[in-house]
Amino acid sequence: MAKAPRGFREGKYSYHEEVDVDIDNLTNLGQGVGRVDGWVLMVPFALPGEKVRARIYRNHANFSDADLVEVLEPSPHRIEPECKLFGLCGGCQYQNLKYEEQLAFKTRHVQELVDRQLEDTYTVQPAVGSPKPYGYRSKLTPHFQKPREGKDFRIGFLEVGRRNRLVDVDRCPIATEKINEKLPIIRKSVIDNYKNYKNGATVLLRDVQEGVVTDNKAIVTEVVGDVVFRFTAGEFFQNNPFILPLLAEHVLKEAQSDGVKYLLDTYCGSGLFALYAGRHFEQAIGIEISEKSVEYAQNNANINGITNCQFQVGDAAHLFQQVECPAEESVVLLDPPRKGCSDEFLQQLFAYSPARVVYVSCDPATQMRDLSKFIEAGYEVALIQPFDLFPQTRHIESVATLVKARN
Repeated sequence: MAKAPRGFREGKYSYHEEVDVDIDNLTNLGQGVGRVDGWVLMVPFALPGEKVRARIYRNHANFSDADLVEVLEPSPHRIEPECKLFGLCGGCQYQNLKYEEQLAFKTRHVQELVDRQLEDTYTVQPAVGSPKPYGYRSKLTPHFQKPREGKDFRIGFLEVGRRNRLVDVDRCPIATEKINEKLPIIRKSVIDNYKNYKNGATVLLRDVQEGVVTDNKAIVTEVVGDVVFRFTAGEFFQNNPFILPLLAEHVLKEAQSDGVKYLLDTYCGSGLFALYAGRHFEQAIGIEISEKSVEYAQNNANINGITNCQFQVGDAAHLFQQVECPAEESVVLLDPPRKGCSDEFLQQLFAYSPARVVYVSCDPATQMRDLSKFIEAGYEVALIQPFDLFPQTRHIESVATLVKARN
């Protein structure tokens, strides 16, 4: 048996002890879950329905982490990964699972969060799949650490289970083909000029209308449906352009219901949803804390000839003080960061009490936490619809529609 590293917690199993286990579920982190004599094992890259051999590397108070050693009885849904680095690179968790099964498990993960965090029963709709399960990602940001002469120079992403060790990536199958054509050129440039870098850095490759752009400050163009958006290449913009029109159409459809006349987008960025959906309302207002983003959003409105949308800089925690639109005729669109909405923001929203809310989230766990507060404030959950913006990974976008309960 291998010598346990310093800090290894003694427990159910010894360090590097091998165990045969039946996998019966997946966590929302993409890990297979199994039990041996009631003790839980977490095994990355193992799939439900499989018997696997796992090697223990960490004990916790009530479960153990283990590496996958061998698949003894494979799942009928197991497939060959397209990436040679799958299982080593930490970017993808599901390349070994058929895509329709990925969607089923992602839907189940959202449903489990709903069942656990919301008191009433709500049925999550089946996740909408990406038109392209591979070659969809229009932004790639490989990293490299401080170059040292004579040392291994890696440009890529974090290795599975490591905090600092990078995997060298010369091709990424989930990125667009144009990015993969550009990646070797960028890698060679960095390697050839490694002495110019005093520290590590992140490389940008963004596939937009102008081609593959590598300058973070460059002004670039993306088109969603028939709406043109311009923004700086390094800023946030949804980076699966193949499913984005489906997501934007869903947000529009859910926002328009009940005949509301006014739309308020409280995390508007460069105006993606405010412009795509807002042009169909009498008036739309976009609020964003970044002055530069508001400038781009207003420019995007001008580029598209959209005159009923206005944008303003403001702290989302205080924005409802500026809103004059009648709450009973208004819909509020939320697309917050991963941490969700602050209590201060939610209390102001509840005080404003709009007729509808459409809540777009990249983290269903924080979204469900917030939805429980909406329910307490008198809102009903009308629909929960996941969208798979990131196939082959554990990530899932969730869109919830909330309606103010009528007395």
